Amino acid sequence: MSERWKYQLKSGGIWGLFMSVFILLFNSKEQPIAVQLEHFEFWIRTVVYLIIGIFGLGYYNWKQKVKRDNSTK
Repeated sequence: MSERWKYQLKSGGIWGLFMSVFILLFNSKEQPIAVQLEHFEFWIRTVVYLIIGIFGLGYYNWKQKVKRDNSTK
């Protein structure tokens, strides 16, 4: 696996998981966490956050890293 994909998976995956946990805890005022985890909607939302994080945010972060590395050389 290339360095780019490793970086994208790490940075975007962490963001996607953070957002899922944050929304889970935020919505725990309305529904218990166990009930939220049983709903299919929660898992679809988690997958969407991961996809956006890995392909969107991860790619953007990679481009910024490349710019930063090239400017220091």
